[in-house]
Amino acid sequence: MSIRKIKMARPKKWKSCLGENGLTLFTVFGVIAGTVLGFSLKAVKTDWTPREIMYIEFPGDLFLRMLKALILPLIVSSIASAIGKLDLSLSSKIGMRSIYYYATTTICAVILGIILVSIIRPGVGAIIDTNDDDSLTPQAGNTVDTLLDLIRNIFPPNLLQACLQQYRTIITFKNETIRNATGDGLNLIKTVEHVGHEYRDGMNTLGLVIFSIILGITLSKMGEVGKPLLDFFTSLSEAMMIITNWIIWLSPIGVTFLVASKILDIPDIGAVAGALGWYFCTVLLGLFIHGFGTLSLIYYVCTREMPFKSIGKMSQVMVTAFGTASSSATLPITLQCLENMGVDTRISVTATAASIGAAGIPQAGLVTMVMVLDTLGLPAKDVTLIITVDWLLDRFRTTINVICDALAAIIIEKMSKDELQIMNQKQQQRSELEVELSQLNKDES
Repeated sequence: MSIRKIKMARPKKWKSCLGENGLTLFTVFGVIAGTVLGFSLKAVKTDWTPREIMYIEFPGDLFLRMLKALILPLIVSSIASAIGKLDLSLSSKIGMRSIYYYATTTICAVILGIILVSIIRPGVGAIIDTNDDDSLTPQAGNTVDTLLDLIRNIFPPNLLQACLQQYRTIITFKNETIRNATGDGLNLIKTVEHVGHEYRDGMNTLGLVIFSIILGITLSKMGEVGKPLLDFFTSLSEAMMIITNWIIWLSPIGVTFLVASKILDIPDIGAVAGALGWYFCTVLLGLFIHGFGTLSLIYYVCTREMPFKSIGKMSQVMVTAFGTASSSATLPITLQCLENMGVDTRISVTATAASIGAAGIPQAGLVTMVMVLDTLGLPAKDVTLIITVDWLLDRFRTTINVICDALAAIIIEKMSKDELQIMNQKQQQRSELEVELSQLNKDES
């Protein structure tokens, strides 16, 4: 009887394992299938025309178009609902500490990423093709112009326009003839720089993100008055996460044809593979520094304690996050772990639940990567090569993400002891008052 029970339990275990890791396994299979297909087609014919490559890329192109369609409703609804759920009525200081923490960690992560990419430069040597534009045609601005454009796009003058276009500085170089004052008939030709601007096609993601953050804070402060609108964004966010999950499950098919077409389009596979390896190492280094360096420093500055003891108690959380690659699937275990560590439930629920700014499902980072490429004006199909290794990097990202969320709850709880004590006293006084009123009503009756 016991043997039969064991034999019947095995399929359930395998089904559970397949359900948790099925998408990852299928994605890996899609990468392998796309690689085999690409090299097989290249062995049959070395010179593939752009039109032929376009036909092979077509299913993958449809997948990327679906991902891009998710960006607008997903980021607006998820950010507005997540921040709107912050219970600022408990204490405005506690709520603002949550916002400050996530803003600080995000800014630090961005700065760290820029520094690592500038130093390592993982894409150097992997130039697939060059564009020899004429010097007189309009060109994008330099690094400073790009940075200023990002800041300008944070404050869009028109939200409807921000859904369709983004601001960009353009530079035009014109050759102007300068007369020679000596009168010898030899005129000088000088290239003059003209700075202008344009609104190019592409969603202004930064502007919409900032607007969503401000809207979420406003809805949180409005309380019951803003609840109907908050419920709308919450419902929309949940619906978009379901749709995102459906589309993400199509990624193995899209990846197969994207990888195959990219192999046919790349003249030097070795250089691109080397750059992809450097990219993989750069991301892992950034995650390690951010997870065990930046977050540890922030934890120490806020609590005057080292975080390694707390991180050591979250081993189950980290294993679950790495195994499932889903922050949503890890959330119940995270809350249970924080409760066992003695963190006030009023803060652990708020800090961890509000941190989910994108779909908490495996490889939802594909949507984020497409969003970043679109923000920087780069073609979304450049994400093709990254997909080949992102299934593994996504697990490391999720692990660092849940550690960041858990540390947030611990930090905010330690910094908010006075506010929590005052809130407990008010709650106790309110309970005592309710008991007295109930007793008076009994005496009168």
